[in-house]
Amino acid sequence: MYLLIPAAGSGRRMGSNRNKLLLPLLEKPLLTWTLAAVKASRSIRWVGMMGQPDDFPDFKEIVQSLGMTKRVHFIPGGATRQESVYRGLQALPAVAERVLIHDGARCLVTPDLIDRCAAEIFRCPGLIAAIPVKDTIKVVDPTTQLITSTPDRRQLWAAQTPQGFAVESLMRCHNEGISQGWEVTDDAALFEQCGLSVKIVPGEESNLKVTTPMDLAIAEFILRQRGAGV
Repeated sequence: MYLLIPAAGSGRRMGSNRNKLLLPLLEKPLLTWTLAAVKASRSIRWVGMMGQPDDFPDFKEIVQSLGMTKRVHFIPGGATRQESVYRGLQALPAVAERVLIHDGARCLVTPDLIDRCAAEIFRCPGLIAAIPVKDTIKVVDPTTQLITSTPDRRQLWAAQTPQGFAVESLMRCHNEGISQGWEVTDDAALFEQCGLSVKIVPGEESNLKVTTPMDLAIAEFILRQRGAGV
């Protein structure tokens, strides 16, 4: 299975002036934990990491420390996640028919979830890991700050990664997105915009995306509870 990891983001919401994937988590860069899960999966054989070239020396050091040099390939990322994934798709080996995409900042993903998504993507054109929403969600008018509706929680799922797709279909969706000027925050949204179906694979409550200092503290707690080590 082929895997793309968007890793070109900044640490602005983390209050840092560097890529948040390089921030320490239990004395190791956050990205180390993400890649360790990828290494432990049974299905991933090729990894494309989209990042800013300035970060590549640090990324390569992490990859070398995990013994993944032959498996990981570095791809210059874009200004947005959407653009970075598009560049990653263009860099895939020609034989790639299916691809998983996993956010580098979801460092608590388990090898089991990666492998379940890798197996399921051969039975559908698109999928995402997701979990049912537990909170009551309100739709709010951004101008008045007044609630406009309360959707049925039973129909709401929180999207995670990995997300998986047929490569040819996803490339077509990205090209359509470029021509139409669509701006999306995940690849499933492009599939949806193009009228293609996306399946849910049950995700993991612990598979949070580390975005803020609070997320980092939660991630540290979860790793300690797991007795994690790399």
